[in-house]
Amino acid sequence: MAKMRTVDAAVAILEKEGATEAFGLPGAAINPFYSAMRAHGGIRHTLARHVEGASHMADGYSRAADGNIGICIGTSGPAGTDMITGLYAAQADSIPMLCITGQAPVAKLHKEDFQAVDIESIAKPLTKFAMTILEPGQVPGAFQKAFQLMRSGRPGPVLLDLPIDVQMAEIEFDIDAYEPLPIEKPKASRKQLEKALDMLTAAQHPLIVAGGGIINAGASAQLVELAEILNVPVIPTLMGWGAIPDDHQLMAGMVGLQTSHRYGNETFLQSDFVIGIGNRWANRHTGGLDTYTAGRKFVHIDIEPTQIGRVFSPDLGIASDAGAALTGLIELARERQAAKSLPDYSGWVAECQERKGSLHRKTNFDNVPIKPQRVYQEMNKAFGRDTTYVSTIGLSQIAGAQMLHVFGARKWINAGQAGPLGWTAPAALGVVRGTPDTTVVALSGDYDFQFMIEELAVGAQFNLPYIHVVVNNSYLGLIRQSQRGFNMEQNVSLAFENINSPETNGYGVDHIKVAEGLGCKAIRVENPNDLPAAFDKAKALMGEFKVPVVVEVILEKITNISMGVEINGVNEFEELAESAADAPTAILTKA
Repeated sequence: MAKMRTVDAAVAILEKEGATEAFGLPGAAINPFYSAMRAHGGIRHTLARHVEGASHMADGYSRAADGNIGICIGTSGPAGTDMITGLYAAQADSIPMLCITGQAPVAKLHKEDFQAVDIESIAKPLTKFAMTILEPGQVPGAFQKAFQLMRSGRPGPVLLDLPIDVQMAEIEFDIDAYEPLPIEKPKASRKQLEKALDMLTAAQHPLIVAGGGIINAGASAQLVELAEILNVPVIPTLMGWGAIPDDHQLMAGMVGLQTSHRYGNETFLQSDFVIGIGNRWANRHTGGLDTYTAGRKFVHIDIEPTQIGRVFSPDLGIASDAGAALTGLIELARERQAAKSLPDYSGWVAECQERKGSLHRKTNFDNVPIKPQRVYQEMNKAFGRDTTYVSTIGLSQIAGAQMLHVFGARKWINAGQAGPLGWTAPAALGVVRGTPDTTVVALSGDYDFQFMIEELAVGAQFNLPYIHVVVNNSYLGLIRQSQRGFNMEQNVSLAFENINSPETNGYGVDHIKVAEGLGCKAIRVENPNDLPAAFDKAKALMGEFKVPVVVEVILEKITNISMGVEINGVNEFEELAESAADAPTAILTKA
């Protein structure tokens, strides 16, 4: 056994657990941990400009690839409290993330010491596990438990708080004798899956709803395999988007009030059976439950037993890891395929394809200022199948989800349930860290972009290149649209005459100057016909300088994006596509 500081033991554990990517800000109370990282050398650290930004970077890194766990580091006081929004975003979307905070000495915790805060109590509602470690000998076990909990059941974040004297204390520790704890995940039984498959094959118009749990389980290939064996269409949720490629003939579109396709909603309304796998029936997906559930039976498979029945009671609920359930269903489906006892759903699939080829929103607008629909059309042309999109909330995200195309798991990375403004830029930097060989394209409205714009400097300092498309209408567009029901536009305009940048023409903040001042490259586009050249230039600049490149697109100030309160009552504010020329980048069109 070797005698070492607890922080040296903790850093050795991080490497053995495979968590070697950290984001944070050093401070007095966490400096011992930083000294251990420096001495060990196995943990790469990216210095953020704001600790909330660091937490979103860690979150983005965790989402970028199967098995990733990002680490966020700071002090317990303002740094720990800054992490809370990041913990919320990760917890809401079932993302494993480890936050480590440096605390005042144990003896000072009740004395209102400088920057001492009960971060354990603050973080508990938003984590799977939060602990202020008061005894040095508990450090290895606390880290061991943290990694087990992050990976077991429904994934999620944890926070470990280390008083500075606990960090400095020495313990006996042998990393060779350390082993990660076993991961616990429920697994559906054959009998349960047989009942689920019996219900599916008894239906005439079945659908598979694919949630983010499939992506978390690394089971997208199994989803596609099952869908192909059964020949049953798939409706991905926003968090499950990419689990089946958009151009697969069984991808039937997304359903919902906002981030949905017209053909997806229409297909869902024609269904008579739905099996949801790894989803949580989010309200932006379902809308009113009476409409959503009417005339159809439901099976719900989720890794978290208490998630089943939380929103509505299914006809059959099964607690299981999505990957285990899909593997079991594939085995059963193959048996029935060999016995020629599977129904023929080719007619149902053809109906879904008919809708997919005809029910489109128009994107081909030539207006100046630019209509947002045209931006997504040109993005579809400019960025290939390997592109990873990153976004959070706003009309930009909603319209993007309606009109962009995603072709693989973890190619759409989105803060779904929490949707914190400012998440996009730091999360994109984390994604670049997690997938350095992938083209990463972030999508923001102007306000989301301004929230944590300082994090662009992190991309410049550490050479983390990505393209950030900023659709600028100088409005809080989603809030403005929601205020229509109150007959007002209250506190939602971001426009002003910029005395230093008259070229912004009353749109306010000069994002080009700010981005360049933070060490990045930036392009402004005011005519839709200039978008292809701008995207080509952005790719060239990103390749040459290895920094974030901002493409700011000046939009018309008011565009209402399709949405409603029921899936059979989505309001279409803009023109619909009447021909293939109206939606030239749609996956499937009819002349």
